Formats: sequence, C-alpha cells, structure tokens
Amino acid sequence: MEKIQHKMIPVNGLNMHVAELGQGPLVLFLHGFPELWYSWRHQILYLAAHGYRAVAPDLRGYGDTTGAPINDHTKFTTLHIVGDIVGLLDAVAPNEDKVFVVGHDWGAFIAWYLCLYRPDKVKALVNLSIPFLPRNPSMNNVDKFRALYGDDYYICRFQEPGDIEAEFSQIGVKRLVKKFLTYRTPGPFYFPRGKGWVGDSPNTPIVLPSWLSEEDVDYYASKFEKNGFTGGVNYYRAFDINWELTAPWTGAQVKVPTKFIVGELDLTYHMTGMKEYIHNGRFQKDVPLLQEAIVIEGAAHFINQEKPDEINKHIYDFIQKF
Repeated sequence: MEKIQHKMIPVNGLNMHVAELGQGPLVLFLHGFPELWYSWRHQILYLAAHGYRAVAPDLRGYGDTTGAPINDHTKFTTLHIVGDIVGLLDAVAPNEDKVFVVGHDWGAFIAWYLCLYRPDKVKALVNLSIPFLPRNPSMNNVDKFRALYGDDYYICRFQEPGDIEAEFSQIGVKRLVKKFLTYRTPGPFYFPRGKGWVGDSPNTPIVLPSWLSEEDVDYYASKFEKNGFTGGVNYYRAFDINWELTAPWTGAQVKVPTKFIVGELDLTYHMTGMKEYIHNGRFQKDVPLLQEAIVIEGAAHFINQEKPDEINKHIYDFIQKF
C-alpha cells in the first residue's frame, strides 16, 4: 500500500484526489457508495504488478477530493461526474485516446454513462454489481422504486436533504461503515424513518469478515467523519434530474466491449426483474458488445473487496484481450 502514489489534480472545478500505481495502459477505477479510492486497493496492486497503470480517484463529494458544492445535489448528475472523469483522463493520460474502465456500484452507474456520452474514451469496460439500466421514458427511477418497494426503501429515504444524514448521525460513522460494508441480505434494503438500521442493536458488536479489517474500516470512517455522507447521498438525490437530462439517450445502446460481474447475494441482483433482465437477452440488447455476465457464488455487494483474487483475474483476463 505504501507504494501507491497520491496526487491532487485540478479537474472540472474540483481538486480531485487520485491514487495511482504502475506503468502501462491506464485502467481507471470508479468507486461506489459509501466508498473511496481505497475500495480498489487490491485491484490497484494487482494490475500495477501485471503491466498496467491503475488510477483510482475519490469521486466528486468523496474523500480527499474537494471543491464540490455539497449542499447542491443538482451538481451531482451523471453529466457532472462524467465531466469530472473526462477532465481527469485529459490530465493524467493526454496521450491515450482510450482507456480501460472498471466500475462498482455508483462507479458502475457512472461508467455506463461515460460509455454512453463518450464512447471514444473507453477501450473496454468491466462493471461490477450494477448492470446498465435503460431509461424508462414514462417513469423516473425514484418513482419506480417507490412504487415497487414503498417510502421506506433506502433510495426513497435518501431523497430529502438532511433527513438520512440525521439518522446516520444517530448510528455513528464507524458503525455505519461496518453495517454497509458487511451487508449481505439479498433483498430490498429498507431504512424506516426514525428506526435506524433495521435489526441493529447499538450495543451488539459487529463481527467483521476476514476480508475487512478494523484498519480498513478506520480509513473509511476517517474520511466520512471529516466530510459526512452528503456528497455520496447526493448521487441518489440527482436520480430525478438525471432522468430529465438523459431524455435524448432514451433507447441508446452502450457500444463498448463489456464484462459484467455481480455477487449471488448482491441486493441489486435481487431487485425486481433484475435477474431476468441480465440473463434473458435484454441486457445483451442494450449492451450489444457485452461478452460475459458472471455471477460469483456466495459473494455479496462489495465484491471487489470480498473476492479480490477472483475479481482481479476477471479484470485482467478481459482487458488483456484488447
């Protein structure tokens, strides 16, 4: 870990913190919620040791990246985030026309839109957990989730500024990080108003799995204690405006060579209709250059940390084809 270099790069009005290691073709890693560049620590070391230049930023609103208007969620649309990524690539790889991209969770969501908006920038894509979600012209995402799961569904609870942050503060940053990263329930995630984390007793110790150490938790917690969770939650709050702004891309396909990987126990894999979408041909129709859709047995949502050796090999085996 000491070998990883850290830089601050002015990008699209931000000062973006970037972790990087290695020399060779660039592999850009995009993290999700509630995460940081640190989520890719295993992949950075592995890809750097196998002839690639691994680059992992703290995305807008996260970690040591500064300058984002945290109190304005309308500045967290996919257009803003993809703008950050394009600016970052121009700064760190001005001589590379295309790069490899690996995304997880919100990072995967952003990576799909990077491929939609700027396919000229992406050589090949490996996305984890979140498949491409084509735009529904008749209903935005938040209304869809509310219709399916009700007002207590976590994405619905995340919409009102300050609301979920107040509940998070009652739980505490470190405990919240542990609860999120160790979550393994393959079904809808609910966060009922005023009831905290469902089923959690504040006095019960959380036993960490072998793949997550107290040191890992401490690193995440140190950044979220400093910055809070609003930056990350803003991505969810921008769902509706994303839906409005992406009307021109209704029906558009992602035309980048792609490999998709999801954990068998990932809550996203168990969303209504998701398995059918992934495996029954519609995903392939929306992403015609999709080469594989892999389900990792026994793995949950934070798959790049839980199963680093498998994920490392999947990434390497795929990108070395190009």
